[in-house]
Amino acid sequence: MGEEVDRGQWGRQIEFVLTMVGYAVGLGNVWRFPYLCYKNGGGAFLIPYVTCLIILGIPMFALECAFGQFGGKGPLSIWTVNPAFKGLGMTIMATSSIVFIYYNIIISWGLNYLVSSLTSRLPWIDCNDCACLLYESKNVTEDELERMKFNNTLGVVCPDLDPNVTLSPSEIYYKEDILHDSGTITEIGDVQWHLLLGNFVAYAIIFLVLYRGIQSLGKVVYFTAIFPYILLTILLVRAAMLDGSLNGVKYYLTPKWERLKDATVWSDAAVQIFFSLSACLGGLIAMSSYNKFDNNIMRDAFMIPIINCCTSFYAGFVVFSTLGNMAEIKNVNIDQVTEQGPGLAFVVYPEALGKMPVSTLWAILFFFMLCILGFSTQFSAAETIMSSVMDEFPKVFAGRKSRQIMFRICVCLAAFVLGIPMVAQGGQHLFYLVDEAVLGYPLLFVGLLEYFVIIHLYGYENFSQDIEAMLGRKPLFYFKATWSVLAPVMLLAIIVYTAYNGKEFEYPWTGLLYYLIVIFILMWVPVWYFYYTCRNGAWQMMRPEQAWKDRRLLNPKQQGNVENGVTQEGLRYSSEGLQSHLGEYTVHIEANSKSDPEKDLEVTSSKPSIQMEEIARYGVENAAYLNSETAEQQNQKEVPTGVYIP
Repeated sequence: MGEEVDRGQWGRQIEFVLTMVGYAVGLGNVWRFPYLCYKNGGGAFLIPYVTCLIILGIPMFALECAFGQFGGKGPLSIWTVNPAFKGLGMTIMATSSIVFIYYNIIISWGLNYLVSSLTSRLPWIDCNDCACLLYESKNVTEDELERMKFNNTLGVVCPDLDPNVTLSPSEIYYKEDILHDSGTITEIGDVQWHLLLGNFVAYAIIFLVLYRGIQSLGKVVYFTAIFPYILLTILLVRAAMLDGSLNGVKYYLTPKWERLKDATVWSDAAVQIFFSLSACLGGLIAMSSYNKFDNNIMRDAFMIPIINCCTSFYAGFVVFSTLGNMAEIKNVNIDQVTEQGPGLAFVVYPEALGKMPVSTLWAILFFFMLCILGFSTQFSAAETIMSSVMDEFPKVFAGRKSRQIMFRICVCLAAFVLGIPMVAQGGQHLFYLVDEAVLGYPLLFVGLLEYFVIIHLYGYENFSQDIEAMLGRKPLFYFKATWSVLAPVMLLAIIVYTAYNGKEFEYPWTGLLYYLIVIFILMWVPVWYFYYTCRNGAWQMMRPEQAWKDRRLLNPKQQGNVENGVTQEGLRYSSEGLQSHLGEYTVHIEANSKSDPEKDLEVTSSKPSIQMEEIARYGVENAAYLNSETAEQQNQKEVPTGVYIP
């Protein structure tokens, strides 16, 4: 019997819920969602966002969680449901690995802000540059402007002073002190050692938390998932007291209906739903695989996405209240307050913090929260990557803790090295390019292919029976409608629209890099499919392996008169019960295909054996591993090999 890596299990079900909330509620809720609202007309973005949550978000979340819980494996090894599409698991792993690399850069920014906050006066409060000299000055006359060019608080000459072109101190601090921005991706510049160190510290923390695997992660999430809500509430109360905050909230909630005609808004909403819920990145499958087989996963699949999206909506009030105040100070429209981009949060939030009493304390708490949000996502992402590879190679890692720890170290070190270009002076522009490449076509294609493989090839009825085996009931009609029709059609429409409109690039080579990233992520699906079908035949794509079907027999709640056993009707037998049941039949356990047929083991009621004990201990699912014949050899036989119960 093949030895498997000890995957562990959640200590309590609340640990799973908090981990999934922490995995889904991350930096994307704090910086990416407000940025997309700002980019797409404020309230206009909320309508497609909620629509995509209902049609795409909740169904995809439920699909991946139920799939992972039933399969009991990570995204790389779970494809016994359709072995020809194991390349989809490889694509998911490629996507998750790239996100794992560049997502850590944001944590590095947050760690640097956290260290910078350990002062009596925050460094982004005071203006130390000509660009912010007029930031809080209103109705400046020509005479005052000319005088300030040569006689100002900075003690330097500012010949280009312009009241219509001004930056806040927080913007300048972000660009010049944190990033040392070169201004373009073509000038990658020097590595910024403070960011490199922050990146290294972040990976060191990830390793220290995960060196014991899922058991240590389950304990950390009690703090990481709850603390951010406390800080967001405090910031919201303070931001609501600022001048102009109401105008920001109105901009946030008032939809510009004409923006709904722009398909880009819908595409951004769909991608943000996938990114925000961490769908199609493997984490939902991996984290759900540690659940008990009979956990009510469909309940969790409704609850967690709604919590996640409400968090995004809640964080938006903090951002737009502060934007309203910044617009009041600058005397400009809200959509002209600051440059658009994911770095928006590293401008707006520090601005709000600088206006709070005891600002140093709140800055420390906020950036600590920001790092916690990033880590809560990274912990799950890292565990997804690590556990998936260890599941795939059990002979290398099973029972070898030292190898598992060394592998975790190697994953963190490799990600750290690959992320070095993004901590250079032009690194943020590379960061944005990779972010757009990964969170565009790949996520949408992965979602569409998951629906195709699980719902259409494997079949909705089969998958609903799998869910019934876990929960005792089939999924709601809502899931049948969204899984079978609505979600795939909407995804396909967004993909076609995005492809039709194309994408413009400032430099040709950046476009080439963009599409190379997309190709690298998606190529594993056709490569594996042709490799597998050439060896096993195209018909295999339609048939799950027997090990997948046998998992329907694992629910301990569906038991009959005999405890702890299994029958085709869902009965679960004890060791003695299963042995007596099998005693009514002759059960053949074939050795391997090379063994002497005369030595094949025959088990009867009068001759119980070691193999019988193995069957009783591990159940029908794992007893299937006693047979070492290939799937192709099994399919050629009229009577299945392994354990056969008439």
